[in-house]
Amino acid sequence: MPPKIDPNTIVTINVRCIGGEAGAVSSLAPKVGPLGLSPKKVSDDIAKASSDWKGLKITCQLTVQNRVAKVAVLPSAAALVIKALKEPQRDRKKVKHVKHDGNLSLDEIYEIARVMRPKSNAKTYQGTVLEVLGSCVSVGCKVEGQSPKEVQRKIKDGELETPEK
Repeated sequence: MPPKIDPNTIVTINVRCIGGEAGAVSSLAPKVGPLGLSPKKVSDDIAKASSDWKGLKITCQLTVQNRVAKVAVLPSAAALVIKALKEPQRDRKKVKHVKHDGNLSLDEIYEIARVMRPKSNAKTYQGTVLEVLGSCVSVGCKVEGQSPKEVQRKIKDGELETPEK
């Protein structure tokens, strides 16, 4: 048997899940079982904490101390972009291959970049804005009525100024 885990240590576990849904207990069991937690209870906690992100893939961070799990939601840039499009919630199992053809303003892009800044690998805020615009390309939405690649080019050429924070 492995050694007992000290109850005062803090263990963090990152889990990728669908917002608002109780994930598969079988995938959580090997991660939280050795820590003395019930996978079913942790799955319900994740579903409750991620209810704002219903139907979107997000990362949840479990912080476990003294056999108590705290759930924090760490949304990706794509999830933030899709949420900013304010599309109606969809049933993931029935509606497939959704086109996200909405339009975002630059202010919304800057706000998403502010949220993503701690997770970003970019040196500057401008680099984080470019990362978010790249996510807009993959999601398929427009920014200020034009292609996100065009906005990226304008930022790189200096035609558009990005505010500092």
